[in-house]
Amino acid sequence: MTPPGNERKSRLLGAGEIDVSFEFFPPKSEKMEVALWSAIERLAPLCPEFVSVTYGAGGSTRERTHTTVTRIVNETALRPAAHLTCVDATREEVDAVARAYWDAGVRHIVALRGDPAGGVGHHYVPTPGGYANAAELVAGLKRIANFEISVAGYPEKHPESPSLVADLQNLKAKVDAGADRIITQFGFDNTYYLRFLERARAAGIWVPITPGVVPIHNFRQVAGFAIKAGASVPAWLARRFEGLDDDPATTHLVAAAVATEQVMDLVDQGVKTFHFYTLNRADLVYAICHLLGLRPLKAAPLESRKAAS
Repeated sequence: MTPPGNERKSRLLGAGEIDVSFEFFPPKSEKMEVALWSAIERLAPLCPEFVSVTYGAGGSTRERTHTTVTRIVNETALRPAAHLTCVDATREEVDAVARAYWDAGVRHIVALRGDPAGGVGHHYVPTPGGYANAAELVAGLKRIANFEISVAGYPEKHPESPSLVADLQNLKAKVDAGADRIITQFGFDNTYYLRFLERARAAGIWVPITPGVVPIHNFRQVAGFAIKAGASVPAWLARRFEGLDDDPATTHLVAAAVATEQVMDLVDQGVKTFHFYTLNRADLVYAICHLLGLRPLKAAPLESRKAAS
């Protein structure tokens, strides 16, 4: 039997079970804290496989990430995954953070090299005495404890990678070091993801490769994220949001349609796991999950931990 709180609901269209995971970022203010926990409370009843919490460049949100992840552990039955990077920290400092997560009950890490401390566009320089890249970080984490480890994949190539081949070699090094799952950078053209999946399998990478999906709450903002991350923004997508800069209601309707088309096309291709970049907002993600066939459980993961305490 499936344990309570870990049940999954089958997609209504009848092609088997769908698993989802959600990404959040740590809040910078009391108002953002309220928004974050409102989103968590809204999405928790969908019983995601896990929820991840991001980690700022140079460890700039280290404490806030740890606080958020620890609260998820203590106050909910959700399975948190803490992001951890190599940037601006020695191996000893990174290892100490990882051990603190393990001691707090966190068993899943999203291991990333991280953006340069100066931000996207600056040249990445490994920290003296630190992990040089994500593959080294994965190996280090596996030496500390039996963490479940997710790593990043880039269907359209990491912006700093010299080629698709080099990018795939780097990805395989992360998997060979012990990564259990790949979560892709978000994109809008499924062709890139499907080709990436084929190349990865041909290279002998057999861990699950979960596509990242971002609902477009604000087209200009998300397009800016995409450009920095090396993800293309198709002309057809820009046209769908043309003239809607001052019309958030219509933007949300179009965004729901676009994201639903994308995920349902992937379902038709046999994809059954999705990672949603929520931007700490639940409305569009919840709607898309509903269309995928997910239904909230009456005993939500958020509630069950409180009831047990």
